[in-house]
Amino acid sequence: MSPVVETDVLIVGSGPAGASAALALSTYGVPNIVVTRYASLADTPRAHITNQRTMEVLRDLGVEQDVIAQATPQHLMGNTTFCTSLAGEELGRVRSWGNDPLVQAAHELASPTRMCDMPQHLMEPVLVDAAVARGTSLRFQTEYRSHTQDADGVTVTVRDRLRGDSYEIRAKYLIGADGGRSKVAEDAGLPMGGQMGVAGSINIVFEADLTKYTAHRPSTLYWVLAPGATVGGIGAGLVRCVRPWDEWMIVWGYDVTAGAPDLTTEYAESVVRQLVGDDEIPVTIKSSSAWTVNEMYAETYSNGRVLCAGDATHRHPPSNGLGSNTSIQDSYNLAWKLKLVLDGTAAPKLLDTYTAERAPIGKQVVTRANQSIGETAPIFEALDGLSPQTPEQLWANIAARKDTTEAAEKQRAWLREAIAFKVYEFNAHGVDLNQRYASDAVVPDGTPGETFARDPELHHQATSRPGARIPHAWITSGTRTLSTLDTVGKGRFTLLTGIGGEGWVRAAAAQGIEIATVVVGPGQEYEDPYGDWARLSEISDAGALLVRPDGFVAFRHATAAPDAEKLLTDALRQILGHA
Repeated sequence: MSPVVETDVLIVGSGPAGASAALALSTYGVPNIVVTRYASLADTPRAHITNQRTMEVLRDLGVEQDVIAQATPQHLMGNTTFCTSLAGEELGRVRSWGNDPLVQAAHELASPTRMCDMPQHLMEPVLVDAAVARGTSLRFQTEYRSHTQDADGVTVTVRDRLRGDSYEIRAKYLIGADGGRSKVAEDAGLPMGGQMGVAGSINIVFEADLTKYTAHRPSTLYWVLAPGATVGGIGAGLVRCVRPWDEWMIVWGYDVTAGAPDLTTEYAESVVRQLVGDDEIPVTIKSSSAWTVNEMYAETYSNGRVLCAGDATHRHPPSNGLGSNTSIQDSYNLAWKLKLVLDGTAAPKLLDTYTAERAPIGKQVVTRANQSIGETAPIFEALDGLSPQTPEQLWANIAARKDTTEAAEKQRAWLREAIAFKVYEFNAHGVDLNQRYASDAVVPDGTPGETFARDPELHHQATSRPGARIPHAWITSGTRTLSTLDTVGKGRFTLLTGIGGEGWVRAAAAQGIEIATVVVGPGQEYEDPYGDWARLSEISDAGALLVRPDGFVAFRHATAAPDAEKLLTDALRQILGHA
């Protein structure tokens, strides 16, 4: 066997979770190696919706502009359309992904970033290229086989698929980011809830110029109600735009109990023709693949020095576009904790907060994604399309909505309501941004529990409560205008205060670890010309917020405190696992 390779962190998998973990760790100066059993990065679009919170993560890691340069922008994402085919009848639309005027305003108030559509085969190279440029070692065609761990580290056996030989990598920590059939998670014995393979779906990637059917109603998703579409987990045939308006992917269900059909080019083209509804447009099939809809989540994300992230810990359908977003955010949560443990700033106990914080989020997104599938059923019900029937009967039901009868009027109203209710899938702003953490890495401030003024799945609610992401507000520094989110992150803690908060600034300087200080107020380095930060910070000018490297508030004190140094010291001892 070859000599043992050594590193601080070994990452298995180069998808969104693995690539973002590598990027964050290398940005923080932590040596890491990524191994993937494949010969290349993703070669199909796969995940694509990239929400505001993920864009905030990418902004902090310095690749936001690289993503924007290649992504489909938000204004071309949002006319989610329900139809009988792209060339056929339109049944209705939902203004989606922040493109409803009221939701768009909420997006702009919530974050300095805009969501976009960034297909996985474009996202992975951005993340991996930046990671490698900053120090990550990447090994393709290298297959994880097994691991053993002891008090000081993890010894991982991998196989070089080119040479055929195996060798060992010795790491202080192992991250399993190896997808929905994670062998790392299996070997680590992570307990799982839910079930795999609840329905079957097929992805068909193709090229066709569909401008005349789509450019006037630009969207990421076109949902086609057609005979046979209710087979499988999605609830309708889906035509997804990969690149406007000539690269596409279709998602089509199959009966999982009978097994996937033979994915010939002829079969794939027949499905494309059915959903597009035009037999004359030239179509080039690029690839076809079958997959299963899963509803599974890990109850704990780690076992000793082995930690898992992404699809290894939460497996669900693509509804709501939560998969890669949650995966990237898992890794962002984990990376700063590993950095502080590895450099001796924090105790290993800090890593226990990874499961405490991310497992509830993983369970939430699995539940939400599968619930969104079920919420498609009322659209079929409005058209009496769930009961067994011939295609002709379905077309007759669809046509009946145009009648002048009272029954048809009720049907039209029912259909409008059913389509509008899909806002819980396509505009769930609260699901994206209302994450709240409760763990030892968050110090409660004794205030009453949070109540939400509006539906917490649909609407973002800004707060500076410990365990919440710091609110976004535009502030200035000289001639620069920047977000409060731009003052935090970068792998270190940040203390925000105002005029009268000098005691907190001195307390931060006395801690012996890097804590950036941000003083906001007239005549200070940072000013609040719009008064937004004064309103959103929920503290007095002399109060303080201690914000973690991932942008979440760890400690809050509403006013000045004569014992500021002791309060901050005690808070950090708890957060860093030294209490």
